[in-house]
Amino acid sequence: MKLNKVMLLVAGSLASCFIQTSSLFAAEVNVYSARQEELIKPLLDKFTAETGIKVNLITGNADELITRINSEGRNSPADLLITTDVGRLARAKQQGAIQAVESETLTSVIPAHLRDPAGVWYGLTVRARPIMYVEGKVDPAELSTMEALTDPKWKGKICVRSSSNIYNQSHVAAMIANDGAEAAESWAKGLVANFARPPQGGDRDQIRAAAAGVCDIALANTYYLGAMLADPKEQAQAAKIKVFWPNQDGHGVHINVAGAGVATFAPNKTNAVKLLEYMVQPEAQRWYAEVNHEYPIRTDVAISSILEGFGTFKADDLALEQLGELNAEAIRVLDRSGWR
Repeated sequence: MKLNKVMLLVAGSLASCFIQTSSLFAAEVNVYSARQEELIKPLLDKFTAETGIKVNLITGNADELITRINSEGRNSPADLLITTDVGRLARAKQQGAIQAVESETLTSVIPAHLRDPAGVWYGLTVRARPIMYVEGKVDPAELSTMEALTDPKWKGKICVRSSSNIYNQSHVAAMIANDGAEAAESWAKGLVANFARPPQGGDRDQIRAAAAGVCDIALANTYYLGAMLADPKEQAQAAKIKVFWPNQDGHGVHINVAGAGVATFAPNKTNAVKLLEYMVQPEAQRWYAEVNHEYPIRTDVAISSILEGFGTFKADDLALEQLGELNAEAIRVLDRSGWR
């Protein structure tokens, strides 16, 4: 009888351990990501290896993912939305797709102007949008501010993508915040007058066009040029392009973020916050800096050698939530300017 009791106790203990172990490895987090799989999955795999939390990844178009979360409602499996540009993060917030979370780790590491004041979204990496020019065709001494690109001397020499792109909308929203809608519209009209061609393609296409002689100046995010310089197939073209940091005597160059927010009905909210916190740790930030050629959100993490080659710069410290708030006005400004 005593032996049977001992056996039952042992069996019970083993069962308890099995359940706890199974629960540990059954832990998961569901990520909806607008970042391409190859730019995020290695980091998520590291997170799983270190925590035992399985990451289920779905990638897709940012706006479609936000719509999907809202359509799924309370039944959505989404725990974390990862996307690029504060304009999209603000859109997700406005549509109720993501919720506020508190984290001492996130608020202590991420500068206040690079996160939502209510804790609904958090910037994870920084991207800058400077002036890029063809070496030998443009004297950098002729460059100064982004606003100065409206000078007639640049007529037919500027390449930039469509105004429907969120990067340009956020850039104009920053101009509205800094200088007012009238000044932003005047700049947009002046820039349109200096286009080398109708806007087409993405940021890489603007860089390629400049390298091919279509234009002398391109407006693009730095990580695109960084990725091209790291790609043996595109190095030759990219090497023709140099970076100029505008507005260094004023508010600084326009910046934005890639960031994330916890889904409103996240079934694994705790794990989603753990993943967010993991993504701002030094090792994760270092990986992003080296692989994606984006600037770390942390000032104590070194940038990639390619980004070092672009030089140091003063960044606009505008609170980025304003870019989302001013998105609709920025679109109206772009429409009135004739930027298509």
